[in-house]
Amino acid sequence: MTEETMQIGKLADRTGMSIRSLRHYDEIGLLVPSARTEGGFRLYTTEDEERLLLIRRMKPLGYSLEQMRELLDVVDELAAHPENAGNRARLEEIRSEALERQAKLRKQVTAADEFVDRLTALN
Repeated sequence: MTEETMQIGKLADRTGMSIRSLRHYDEIGLLVPSARTEGGFRLYTTEDEERLLLIRRMKPLGYSLEQMRELLDVVDELAAHPENAGNRARLEEIRSEALERQAKLRKQVTAADEFVDRLTALN
């Protein structure tokens, strides 16, 4: 492997994810390391890091591991077959759903801000 790689601890530090989560993602096939050392240590590339960051960005929007896997499958398919209209349409559906989830989360943050402001006013 000619691309620079990093072990699990460095990837965890760079992404703010726990080593436990990374191991779990490997076990379920959500984020499989690009390689392993002779001793069996996981090795990750910058592409793996980008994939993990995509996963991490889905978490606050409440996506399940199964939904994350579906999105990653669509992304992988589009990378392999960019002309596939079905995958492009599915990606747009996922994007629309993400926008709805984002709007809901914004409303929740606004309500939380109002609550904190109210508590501050009572102080």
